Amino acid sequence: MRLSTQSYYQRSIAAMLDQQSALSKIQNQVASGKKVTSPADDPIAAVHIMELERSKQEYGQYDKNSALARNRLSLEESALADAGTVLTRVRELILQASNTGTLTDEDRESIAVELQSRLEQMQDIANRKDGNGEYMFSGFSTLTQPFAGATSGNVVYAGDQGSRLLQVGPTQRIADSHSGFDVFMNITEGNGTFYTQATATNTGNGSISVGSVANPAAWVRDNYTLTFTSATTWEVTDTATPTPNVVSSGTYTSGDAIAFNGAQVVIKGNPAAGDSFSINQAQSESVFDSIDRVVQALRTPSETPAATAQLTSTLERSLQQVDQASDHMLGVRGQVGARLSSLDVADASREDINVDIATSLSDLQDLDYAEAIARMQQQMVGLQAAQLSYSQISQLSLFNYLK
Repeated sequence: MRLSTQSYYQRSIAAMLDQQSALSKIQNQVASGKKVTSPADDPIAAVHIMELERSKQEYGQYDKNSALARNRLSLEESALADAGTVLTRVRELILQASNTGTLTDEDRESIAVELQSRLEQMQDIANRKDGNGEYMFSGFSTLTQPFAGATSGNVVYAGDQGSRLLQVGPTQRIADSHSGFDVFMNITEGNGTFYTQATATNTGNGSISVGSVANPAAWVRDNYTLTFTSATTWEVTDTATPTPNVVSSGTYTSGDAIAFNGAQVVIKGNPAAGDSFSINQAQSESVFDSIDRVVQALRTPSETPAATAQLTSTLERSLQQVDQASDHMLGVRGQVGARLSSLDVADASREDINVDIATSLSDLQDLDYAEAIARMQQQMVGLQAAQLSYSQISQLSLFNYLK
C-alpha cells in the first residue's frame, strides 16, 4: 500500500492533535481534581452526580430550615418561661389580696397597680419578635402585632390560629411556633369541667369554691344555678325550658360540700334567701382576662359583707384560673421541648445522609491523582515521541539521495 506524502502528513498531524487533546483532558482533571468534568467523560456517572448534587442542595436547605425552627422554638421556650414567672407573681399577689379581713381599699389598690403592670408585661412577652423581626405568636401573620389593649384591660388578638411548618427532611415538617391564640387565649376555665361565680346582686356574705367533679360518669354537661331558697336551704336547677328542673336540694351548712350530678361545690359564709351562684360549663378564657378580672375586683370597694364575699369568690376563681394558665403554659413548653427533640433526631439523620452523599460524590467524581499523573506523564512521552519522529521523517526526500 502506497501513501502519498500529503496523506502521511495529515495522518501524523491528526494523531498528534488527538494526543494533545487527551493530554489537555488529563491536565484539566488534575487542575480541577475531578475525573468527570463534563457529561461526555462518563454519561452514567454524570447523571448520578447531578442527582447527588440536587440532593445535597435539598439537604442544605433542610439544614437552614432546621436552624430557623430551632432558633424560633428556643425563643418561644424562653418567652413561655418568662410568662410562667409572671404568673407565679400574679398568684402570689392574689393570695396576698385574699386576706380580705385585714386589707384596706388602699392596700388592694396597691396590689391592683402591680397586677396591671404584670398584665402589660404579659402582653409584651406575647408580642416578642425573633431575630428576623417577625412576631413569634401571631400565627401565619408574622408581620402583624398579635396583641394590644393591655392598658385598657381589654386585650385583643389580631393574629390567626395557624402555625408555620418548616420542612426539615424529605417527609418531615415541624411547626416553628405556636399561635398566640393557642398559648394565651385558649385556656380552659375553672377546674376544666365547669366554673363557678357568685351573682353580683347577692345580699348575703356567702362565697363559692371553684368546685370539682367527684364522679365524671355522673356529670351531665349543662349550666346550673345554685339558689338559696332560705338562709338554710338550697336547690340546684338546670337550664330546661320552660321550667328548669330541680336536680338536687338540701339543707345548708357552711363549709359542707353541696353535691349534684357527680359534681360538688362548697359555700362558706351566710347566704341570704334568694342569693344564687352559677355553675357553668367550662369554656375558654385568655390569661389577660384572668388577670384583668382580679384588677377590676380589687378596685371595687368592699364596704359590705356581700361585697367582700363577692371579692372572695372572684379571687378564688381567679386563683384557680391562674393555676390553669400555668399548667397550660407548661403543656405548651412540653410541646416546644418535643419539637426541639424532633429537630435533634432530624439533624442527626441529615448529618448521616450528608456523609453518605459526600462519600458517593467523592467516589464518582474525585480524581485519583497518582493514577492521573502517571497517565499524564505517559501521554506526554507519547506526544513527544510522535513529534520527534514526525520532525525526522518529514525531512526525508528522494533528492537527498541524488546529491
